[in-house]
Amino acid sequence: MAAMGRKQVIAMATNLMRRVLTRPPSSSSSSSFVGSGSGRRNLSGGVVNSEIITSHTDKWMQDTSKKSPMQLINEVPPIKVEGRIVACEGDTNPALGHPIEFICLDKEEPAVCKYCGLRFVQDHGSHHH
Repeated sequence: MAAMGRKQVIAMATNLMRRVLTRPPSSSSSSSFVGSGSGRRNLSGGVVNSEIITSHTDKWMQDTSKKSPMQLINEVPPIKVEGRIVACEGDTNPALGHPIEFICLDKEEPAVCKYCGLRFVQDHGSHHH
């Protein structure tokens, strides 16, 4: 692969991802090929399939020295805000955030952002009249 140009490698990876992402679930037993001519490689033998993804996830989750993303986000205490509605964007930098979500804080328990998992509560002690 070192002899291939960068554009060829990117095109090959793009084509592979298109095939993987657009393949109907029922066709998992049919062959998928990468490349052209005599250099074609069959990927249906388990190289790219749900078993590989599942085993990768299982392996990652078995590493108990690392916390899961949900464990990390749950360590962030609920954010106290004034008012009944909060707008969550996930990060102050729009490039690192997510689509804006307006969250209603009428309930007593913390409201959770569906994108990033941050929790918000209404700060009842900061009303200034």
